[in-house]
Amino acid sequence: MKHLKYIIPVFLTVIAGMLISCKQLKNSKYITIGMVDGWAEDVAMTHVAKAILDEQGYHVIIQKASTDMILASMNNEDTDLFMGVWLPYTHASKVNRFPDLKVLGTNYDAGRIGLVVPEYVPVNSVADLNRYKDRFNHRIIGIEKGAGLTTAADKAIRDYQLDYSQVNSSTIAMITELQNAIRQKQWMVVTGWQPHWMFGKMKLKFLKDPEKTFGDAEQIKTYSRKSFAKDHPELATFFSNMYYTDADMTDLLTRMEYSKDKERTAKLWVKNHPHLISSWLKKD
Repeated sequence: MKHLKYIIPVFLTVIAGMLISCKQLKNSKYITIGMVDGWAEDVAMTHVAKAILDEQGYHVIIQKASTDMILASMNNEDTDLFMGVWLPYTHASKVNRFPDLKVLGTNYDAGRIGLVVPEYVPVNSVADLNRYKDRFNHRIIGIEKGAGLTTAADKAIRDYQLDYSQVNSSTIAMITELQNAIRQKQWMVVTGWQPHWMFGKMKLKFLKDPEKTFGDAEQIKTYSRKSFAKDHPELATFFSNMYYTDADMTDLLTRMEYSKDKERTAKLWVKNHPHLISSWLKKD
């Protein structure tokens, strides 16, 4: 007991120092961006943002996790940003659970999700899938469980009363299985989205969605933790200005897909688009 009067003050001093350090870190040049690995557009935009901010003297840390984990981490003020929020449909229910998170800007406004087949498959609507269920082996090849697209595909099965089951694993596994099917001219239906490099590499088409289960065009937005704009007003402006046209996004995704070094490719892309990057960095 005699030593406690010395130990307790030291312990409290250490804890106080840790809290001060955390507060200083939030206001420092260290920026954490959540990223869903396997989401081509999120990976590409995140690496471009890192390349730009690195040049501006920031230290960007990319944290790979699921959408739910990233949003929860931002809500706890542990992660600064996430550049892959799809609205108004795909991620609406997820972001609605965290009303304190802030929208910084729209990165892209021609996003789309739905069911996708190779162009050679003579099916054009989700409503017609039951007629060909044996050709598709009663399967819809999906991505990760818990993804907004996965939830939407399950709803489509109910809305259209499809005699199908969704098979979930990962985005990479879905693409690999699709590529194998196309090489053998097999029938396959998968969950897909644009922007994505696979539409440039493979001849694919979205199935029509008369029930609008997958919604219309979506925007991809950057969200931040509640106090990020207060801590980093100059970066809030930067992310508010960041916007990709279809041409920008297609070019970036194509280059990133064939790259074995995402960081290097992002740096080269930034170097080759000086006017675009300057427009993002301008101060309002």
